[in-house]
Parts: sequence; structure tokens; C-alpha cells
Amino acid sequence: MTHRTLREIAKFLSGAVAAKIATVVWLSTTGLLPIVLAGTPFTTDSVFPAMIFNVAVLAILVYFGWHLKSPMHAPSEHKLLLIAGAVFLIVAAVHALRLLLGWTLIVGDLGIPLWLSWFGVVIALYLSYASFHFALRMRDK
Repeated sequence: MTHRTLREIAKFLSGAVAAKIATVVWLSTTGLLPIVLAGTPFTTDSVFPAMIFNVAVLAILVYFGWHLKSPMHAPSEHKLLLIAGAVFLIVAAVHALRLLLGWTLIVGDLGIPLWLSWFGVVIALYLSYASFHFALRMRDK
């Protein structure tokens, strides 16, 4: 696909997301909630998170469809390593917070044991260290 085709698809999808936002507003103001759409229950409690998600997706699509420079340039390996290091550092911090505060984590019907976060902290910290280390080595060259 060409860059122009992707921009046109983004413009079309931004219209579809805007229509979805209008539908959510209409459903929430007319008192038709709760309703089940495509097997998914939609209640008044889910209106705000749905609106936040839809507005974020719309902003990304509008930016890509109308404001993005052509052609796109890939970020450098140095920047990607810095981003990966920051993401792994955040993951390690969340695991450490889970250990300190005793947060429970349930995925489906399975409760994830607290001791598993020790592995998450160690592995994420190592990956963060390695990413920052390689990013700094690349900068020095």
C-alpha cells in the first residue's frame, strides 16, 4: 500500500470513529442503556471509558490522515533503545509497586501469585539497563 492510500484509509476510519462517538453520546442521552451490542453489554458505567478511547483513536487517525508529513522517517536505533529502556523501567516500577502494596492480579479465572513479580522486577530492570547501556554506547560512537 502506498502512503497516500493509508492516509485515505485513516480519513475514512476517522469518520467511522466520529460516528461511533456520536452513537455513544446518543445512547447515553436517550436512556437506552443498558444495551447488549454484538454480545457485549454496554452500560452507563462504560460510557466514559469508551469516550476516552474513541477520542484518542480519533485524534491519532486525524493526525495520520491530515497532518503527518510524507514520507515517514523511522526513528533511529538510539531513540528506540531509549524508549524501550524507559518502558522496561516503568514495567519494573509497576511490579515493584505490586510487591510493596500487595496488589492482586487476576487474569481470567487465574490469580497471579505475588512472588512472580520478583521475576518481573529483575527481568524488566535488566532489560532496561541493557537498553540504556546500548543506547549510550551508540551515542558515544
